[in-house]
Amino acid sequence: MYVCNCNGLRQRDVAQAIEAGATRPKDIFAANQCSPQCAKCVCEMRDMIQETQAAFALAAE
Repeated sequence: MYVCNCNGLRQRDVAQAIEAGATRPKDIFAANQCSPQCAKCVCEMRDMIQETQAAFALAAE
């Protein structure tokens, strides 16, 4: 499923950037060599970042 229609970023693209250390939507765009266009995807990216960080925190306990 697409997260960012403007840049053609799919969930797996965003997830890979987060796993590589992206902590902000800006980092995700940089990892995929693109930039935000309409920014409708930023909220979903933030949610994905928070979910991943929460999962890592639980795994670390």
